[in-house]
Amino acid sequence: MTDLKRKQSRLQPWEKLVEQIDELAELHQLASEEGDADMEAEIRSALEQQQKTFEKLQVQELLSDELDSSSVFLTIHSGAGGTEACDWVSMLLRMYTRWIEAHGYKSSMLDLQEAEGGIKSVTLEVDGDYVFGYLKGETGVHRLVRISPFDSSGRRHTSFASVYASPIIDDEIDVDIKPDDIRVDTYRSSGAGGQHVNKTDSAVRITHLDSGIVVQCQNERSQHKNRATAMKVLKSRLYEYLREKQEAEQAKTAAEKKDIAWGSQIRSYVFQPYTMVKDHRTKHETGNVQAVMDGDLDPFIEEYLRNTWNTSR
Repeated sequence: MTDLKRKQSRLQPWEKLVEQIDELAELHQLASEEGDADMEAEIRSALEQQQKTFEKLQVQELLSDELDSSSVFLTIHSGAGGTEACDWVSMLLRMYTRWIEAHGYKSSMLDLQEAEGGIKSVTLEVDGDYVFGYLKGETGVHRLVRISPFDSSGRRHTSFASVYASPIIDDEIDVDIKPDDIRVDTYRSSGAGGQHVNKTDSAVRITHLDSGIVVQCQNERSQHKNRATAMKVLKSRLYEYLREKQEAEQAKTAAEKKDIAWGSQIRSYVFQPYTMVKDHRTKHETGNVQAVMDGDLDPFIEEYLRNTWNTSR
Protein backbone atom coordinates (compact mmCIF):
# COMPACT_ATOMS: atom_id res chain seq x y z
CA MET A 1 0.00 0.00 0.00
CA THR A 2 2.89 2.34 0.77
CA ASP A 3 4.45 1.62 -2.61
CA LEU A 4 1.11 2.13 -4.36
CA LYS A 5 0.58 5.45 -2.59
CA ARG A 6 4.08 6.58 -3.60
CA LYS A 7 3.48 5.67 -7.25
CA GLN A 8 0.16 7.50 -7.22
CA SER A 9 1.86 10.58 -5.83
CA ARG A 10 4.25 10.47 -8.80
CA LEU A 11 1.49 9.94 -11.40
CA GLN A 12 -1.29 12.24 -10.22
CA PRO A 13 0.61 15.56 -10.63
CA TRP A 14 1.36 14.62 -14.25
CA GLU A 15 -2.31 13.83 -14.88
CA LYS A 16 -3.33 17.15 -13.32
CA LEU A 17 -0.77 19.04 -15.45
CA VAL A 18 -2.02 17.40 -18.67
CA GLU A 19 -5.57 18.37 -17.72
CA GLN A 20 -4.53 21.99 -17.08
CA ILE A 21 -2.66 22.18 -20.39
CA ASP A 22 -5.69 20.84 -22.26
CA GLU A 23 -7.91 23.46 -20.59
CA LEU A 24 -5.44 26.22 -21.43
CA ALA A 25 -5.28 25.07 -25.06
CA GLU A 26 -9.06 25.27 -25.27
CA LEU A 27 -9.01 28.75 -23.71
CA HIS A 28 -6.36 29.89 -26.21
CA GLN A 29 -8.34 28.53 -29.13
CA LEU A 30 -11.50 30.25 -27.88
CA ALA A 31 -9.71 33.57 -27.41
CA SER A 32 -8.20 33.29 -30.91
CA GLU A 33 -11.57 32.57 -32.52
CA GLU A 34 -13.21 35.50 -30.74
CA GLY A 35 -10.23 37.81 -31.22
CA ASP A 36 -10.13 38.48 -27.47
CA ALA A 37 -6.69 40.04 -26.94
CA ASP A 38 -7.50 40.75 -23.28
CA MET A 39 -7.02 37.03 -22.51
CA GLU A 40 -3.37 37.06 -23.56
CA ALA A 41 -1.97 38.11 -20.18
CA GLU A 42 -3.99 35.48 -18.32
CA ILE A 43 -2.97 32.74 -20.76
CA ARG A 44 0.72 33.71 -20.59
CA SER A 45 0.65 33.73 -16.77
CA ALA A 46 -0.99 30.29 -16.65
CA LEU A 47 1.47 28.92 -19.19
CA GLU A 48 4.46 30.18 -17.16
CA GLN A 49 3.09 28.49 -14.03
CA GLN A 50 2.58 25.23 -15.91
CA GLN A 51 6.13 25.45 -17.24
CA LYS A 52 7.45 25.72 -13.66
CA THR A 53 5.32 22.74 -12.61
CA PHE A 54 6.61 20.74 -15.57
CA GLU A 55 10.24 21.48 -14.64
CA LYS A 56 9.64 20.40 -11.02
CA LEU A 57 8.05 17.15 -12.16
CA GLN A 58 10.91 16.58 -14.59
CA VAL A 59 13.38 16.78 -11.71
CA GLN A 60 11.37 14.25 -9.71
CA GLU A 61 11.59 11.83 -12.63
CA LEU A 62 15.37 11.86 -12.17
CA LEU A 63 14.86 10.11 -8.81
CA SER A 64 14.86 6.61 -10.24
CA ASP A 65 17.49 4.81 -8.12
CA GLU A 66 16.30 1.96 -5.93
CA LEU A 67 16.44 3.89 -2.64
CA ASP A 68 15.68 7.43 -3.86
CA SER A 69 12.14 7.18 -2.46
CA SER A 70 13.45 6.45 1.04
CA SER A 71 13.60 8.63 4.13
CA VAL A 72 17.09 9.64 5.24
CA PHE A 73 19.57 9.88 8.10
CA LEU A 74 21.35 13.23 7.79
CA THR A 75 24.59 13.69 9.75
CA ILE A 76 26.68 16.87 10.00
CA HIS A 77 30.20 16.82 11.49
CA SER A 78 32.51 19.73 12.24
CA GLY A 79 35.88 19.70 10.52
CA ALA A 80 38.89 21.99 10.30
CA GLY A 81 38.28 25.36 11.94
CA GLY A 82 37.80 24.68 15.66
CA THR A 83 35.11 26.82 17.29
CA GLU A 84 34.33 28.31 13.88
CA ALA A 85 33.60 24.86 12.47
CA CYS A 86 31.23 24.03 15.34
CA ASP A 87 29.33 27.25 14.68
CA TRP A 88 29.24 26.32 10.98
CA VAL A 89 27.56 23.00 11.87
CA SER A 90 24.90 24.98 13.75
CA MET A 91 24.33 27.14 10.68
CA LEU A 92 24.06 24.11 8.40
CA LEU A 93 21.64 22.44 10.78
CA ARG A 94 19.42 25.52 10.62
CA MET A 95 19.70 25.60 6.81
CA TYR A 96 18.64 21.97 6.36
CA THR A 97 15.91 22.30 9.00
CA ARG A 98 14.44 25.22 7.04
CA TRP A 99 14.57 23.17 3.82
CA ILE A 100 12.91 20.19 5.55
CA GLU A 101 10.11 22.37 6.94
CA ALA A 102 9.52 24.11 3.60
CA HIS A 103 8.96 20.73 1.90
CA GLY A 104 6.63 19.38 4.56
CA TYR A 105 8.97 16.62 5.74
CA LYS A 106 9.21 15.56 9.37
CA SER A 107 12.49 15.36 11.25
CA SER A 108 13.69 14.21 14.65
CA MET A 109 17.10 14.61 16.27
CA LEU A 110 18.79 11.30 17.04
CA ASP A 111 22.09 12.60 18.35
CA LEU A 112 23.56 15.99 19.28
CA GLN A 113 27.15 16.53 20.40
CA GLU A 114 27.48 20.13 21.54
CA ALA A 115 30.81 21.95 21.72
CA GLU A 116 32.16 25.40 22.49
CA GLY A 117 30.73 27.81 19.96
CA GLY A 118 28.17 25.43 18.50
CA ILE A 119 27.76 21.77 17.58
CA LYS A 120 30.43 19.12 17.05
CA SER A 121 28.07 16.68 15.33
CA VAL A 122 24.35 16.12 14.86
CA THR A 123 22.23 13.38 13.28
CA LEU A 124 18.66 13.88 12.06
CA GLU A 125 16.12 11.34 10.90
CA VAL A 126 14.11 12.94 8.08
CA ASP A 127 10.91 11.16 7.03
CA GLY A 128 9.14 11.67 3.73
CA ASP A 129 8.83 10.40 0.17
CA TYR A 130 11.98 10.81 -1.95
CA VAL A 131 13.81 12.83 0.69
CA PHE A 132 16.95 10.68 0.28
CA GLY A 133 16.83 11.19 -3.48
CA TYR A 134 16.84 14.94 -2.99
CA LEU A 135 19.44 15.07 -0.21
CA LYS A 136 21.91 12.42 -1.41
CA GLY A 137 23.83 15.05 -3.39
CA GLU A 138 24.43 17.03 -0.19
CA THR A 139 26.93 14.40 0.97
CA GLY A 140 30.40 15.91 1.09
CA VAL A 141 32.44 18.73 2.60
CA HIS A 142 30.89 22.21 2.89
CA ARG A 143 33.24 25.22 3.19
CA LEU A 144 32.45 28.56 4.85
CA VAL A 145 34.38 31.82 4.35
CA ARG A 146 33.42 34.80 6.54
CA ILE A 147 34.60 37.44 8.99
CA SER A 148 34.74 35.52 12.24
CA PRO A 149 32.36 36.64 15.00
CA PHE A 150 34.78 34.95 17.41
CA ASP A 151 37.83 36.94 16.27
CA SER A 152 38.23 40.29 18.04
CA SER A 153 40.51 41.43 15.21
CA GLY A 154 37.75 40.90 12.65
CA ARG A 155 39.82 38.63 10.44
CA ARG A 156 38.44 36.38 7.75
CA HIS A 157 38.24 32.66 8.60
CA THR A 158 37.60 29.47 6.64
CA SER A 159 35.66 26.62 8.26
CA PHE A 160 34.66 23.15 7.14
CA ALA A 161 31.90 20.67 7.95
CA SER A 162 30.92 17.36 6.40
CA VAL A 163 27.39 16.30 5.53
CA TYR A 164 26.43 12.66 5.09
CA ALA A 165 23.04 11.43 3.85
CA SER A 166 22.18 7.73 3.99
CA PRO A 167 18.84 6.09 3.15
CA ILE A 168 16.61 4.54 5.80
CA ILE A 169 16.28 1.05 4.42
CA ASP A 170 13.43 -1.34 5.17
CA ASP A 171 13.66 -4.86 6.54
CA GLU A 172 13.39 -6.38 3.06
CA ILE A 173 16.96 -5.34 2.31
CA ASP A 174 19.38 -7.58 4.18
CA VAL A 175 22.48 -6.06 5.74
CA ASP A 176 24.28 -8.71 7.78
CA ILE A 177 25.82 -7.30 10.97
CA LYS A 178 27.31 -9.94 13.27
CA PRO A 179 27.91 -9.24 16.99
CA ASP A 180 31.66 -9.76 16.47
CA ASP A 181 31.66 -7.05 13.78
CA ILE A 182 30.77 -4.25 16.15
CA ARG A 183 31.79 -2.64 19.43
CA VAL A 184 29.04 -1.13 21.59
CA ASP A 185 29.86 1.60 24.11
CA THR A 186 27.42 3.27 26.51
CA TYR A 187 27.83 6.69 28.09
CA ARG A 188 25.84 9.43 29.74
CA SER A 189 23.93 11.78 27.47
CA SER A 190 25.38 15.27 27.31
CA GLY A 191 22.32 17.22 26.22
CA ALA A 192 18.98 18.13 27.72
CA GLY A 193 16.55 15.39 28.61
CA GLY A 194 15.93 15.31 32.32
CA GLN A 195 17.68 13.80 35.29
CA HIS A 196 17.23 10.19 34.20
CA VAL A 197 18.88 10.78 30.81
CA ASN A 198 21.85 12.61 32.27
CA LYS A 199 22.48 10.33 35.27
CA THR A 200 22.45 6.92 33.56
CA ASP A 201 24.50 5.42 30.73
CA SER A 202 21.55 5.53 28.33
CA ALA A 203 23.42 6.88 25.28
CA VAL A 204 24.82 4.30 22.85
CA ARG A 205 27.76 4.42 20.45
CA ILE A 206 28.28 1.58 17.96
CA THR A 207 31.50 1.14 15.99
CA HIS A 208 31.60 -1.15 12.96
CA LEU A 209 35.14 -2.51 13.18
CA ASP A 210 35.75 -3.39 9.55
CA SER A 211 34.51 -0.17 7.94
CA GLY A 212 35.28 2.20 10.82
CA ILE A 213 31.74 3.60 10.71
CA VAL A 214 30.67 5.08 14.06
CA VAL A 215 27.05 5.90 14.91
CA GLN A 216 25.52 7.08 18.16
CA CYS A 217 22.13 7.86 19.63
CA GLN A 218 21.12 9.56 22.86
CA ASN A 219 17.65 10.99 22.25
CA GLU A 220 15.75 8.25 24.13
CA ARG A 221 15.62 7.68 27.92
CA SER A 222 16.04 3.94 27.39
CA GLN A 223 19.42 2.44 26.49
CA HIS A 224 17.55 -0.35 24.69
CA LYS A 225 15.72 2.13 22.45
CA ASN A 226 18.90 4.09 21.76
CA ARG A 227 20.69 0.88 20.78
CA ALA A 228 17.86 -0.11 18.42
CA THR A 229 17.93 3.31 16.75
CA ALA A 230 21.73 3.29 16.50
CA MET A 231 21.61 -0.15 14.83
CA LYS A 232 19.09 1.24 12.36
CA VAL A 233 21.43 4.10 11.51
CA LEU A 234 24.40 1.71 11.24
CA LYS A 235 22.44 -0.53 8.86
CA SER A 236 21.73 2.49 6.67
CA ARG A 237 25.34 3.75 6.72
CA LEU A 238 26.77 0.28 6.11
CA TYR A 239 24.45 -0.29 3.15
CA GLU A 240 25.69 2.93 1.55
CA TYR A 241 29.30 2.03 2.40
CA LEU A 242 29.06 -1.39 0.77
CA ARG A 243 27.24 0.03 -2.26
CA GLU A 244 29.89 2.70 -2.78
CA LYS A 245 32.65 0.12 -2.28
CA GLN A 246 31.09 -2.13 -4.89
CA GLU A 247 30.77 0.73 -7.37
CA ALA A 248 34.39 1.68 -6.76
CA GLU A 249 35.55 -1.88 -7.41
CA GLN A 250 33.49 -2.10 -10.57
CA ALA A 251 35.06 1.12 -11.80
CA LYS A 252 38.50 -0.18 -10.72
CA THR A 253 39.18 2.92 -8.67
CA ALA A 254 40.13 3.22 -5.03
CA ALA A 255 37.64 5.00 -2.83
CA GLU A 256 39.60 7.56 -0.83
CA LYS A 257 38.07 9.15 2.23
CA LYS A 258 38.56 12.90 1.97
CA ASP A 259 39.54 15.06 4.92
CA ILE A 260 37.04 17.63 6.12
CA ALA A 261 39.40 20.41 5.06
CA TRP A 262 40.94 22.22 2.07
CA GLY A 263 40.67 20.70 -1.39
CA SER A 264 37.81 18.31 -0.71
CA GLN A 265 34.79 20.62 -0.54
CA ILE A 266 31.74 20.10 -2.77
CA ARG A 267 30.30 23.54 -2.07
CA SER A 268 31.60 26.89 -0.82
CA TYR A 269 29.61 29.52 1.04
CA VAL A 270 31.38 32.88 0.89
CA PHE A 271 30.13 35.73 3.11
CA GLN A 272 33.17 38.06 2.69
CA PRO A 273 34.73 39.78 0.78
CA TYR A 274 31.81 39.05 -1.58
CA THR A 275 28.68 36.94 -1.27
CA MET A 276 28.38 33.70 -3.23
CA VAL A 277 27.42 30.07 -2.82
CA LYS A 278 29.02 27.83 -5.44
CA ASP A 279 28.74 24.09 -6.04
CA HIS A 280 32.11 22.89 -7.31
CA ARG A 281 30.66 19.81 -9.02
CA THR A 282 27.97 21.44 -11.14
CA LYS A 283 29.38 25.04 -11.16
CA HIS A 284 25.92 26.28 -10.16
CA GLU A 285 26.17 29.45 -8.04
CA THR A 286 24.15 32.29 -6.58
CA GLY A 287 24.95 35.60 -4.91
CA ASN A 288 21.98 35.35 -2.54
CA VAL A 289 23.75 33.67 0.37
CA GLN A 290 21.02 34.52 2.87
CA ALA A 291 18.33 32.77 0.82
CA VAL A 292 20.45 29.60 0.73
CA MET A 293 21.08 29.74 4.48
CA ASP A 294 17.32 30.09 4.91
CA GLY A 295 16.85 26.75 3.15
CA ASP A 296 16.63 27.68 -0.54
CA LEU A 297 18.60 24.62 -1.69
CA ASP A 298 16.36 23.41 -4.53
CA PRO A 299 18.37 25.04 -7.38
CA PHE A 300 21.54 23.29 -6.16
CA ILE A 301 19.75 19.97 -5.59
CA GLU A 302 18.04 20.05 -8.97
CA GLU A 303 21.23 20.99 -10.84
CA TYR A 304 23.08 18.12 -9.15
CA LEU A 305 20.36 15.64 -10.14
CA ARG A 306 20.37 16.84 -13.76
CA ASN A 307 24.14 16.74 -13.91
CA THR A 308 24.29 13.23 -12.44
CA TRP A 309 21.58 12.04 -14.85
CA ASN A 310 23.36 13.47 -17.91
CA THR A 311 26.70 12.02 -16.81
CA SER A 312 25.27 8.53 -16.33
CA ARG A 313 23.68 8.40 -19.79
